[in-house]
Amino acid sequence: MTKNQRQFSIREIITKQDVGSQEELQKLLKKAGHKVNQATLSRDLSEMGVTRRASPEGPRYTIGQNDEDSRVRALLSYEVRGIYSNESMIVIKTLAGRAHGVAELIDSMVSPFVLGTIAGDNTIFIAPRATKDIKRLTNELRAFITSE
Repeated sequence: MTKNQRQFSIREIITKQDVGSQEELQKLLKKAGHKVNQATLSRDLSEMGVTRRASPEGPRYTIGQNDEDSRVRALLSYEVRGIYSNESMIVIKTLAGRAHGVAELIDSMVSPFVLGTIAGDNTIFIAPRATKDIKRLTNELRAFITSE
């Protein structure tokens, strides 16, 4: 197993499921066929820009954003006009011409609750992985958009 293969597996695991500790991540990597010690895992997480963020379920690992994303995210609350949902999807309304940029940042969230996004000029359609997660995803999106 190469470093790139191991780090690809780490990224894949973190983006597909909630992981709250290195011990839990080690077990998931072992299950995926990658035996790794704590020191190596810690170095990989640091190199990859993986951070732990608070969530309602406790701390969770997320893939870090680059500085440009952080600066752009600070403008999100000004570009988004509203977040709406029904029983099957979420719609975000933005300023004219900003839906593509906002959708790209939502995609960068790598949320386990987002199946996909489609952006028009000022409207984004978000398909959740499961309809039971719509309220949770809507709250996550609001927190993402209003955080700086």
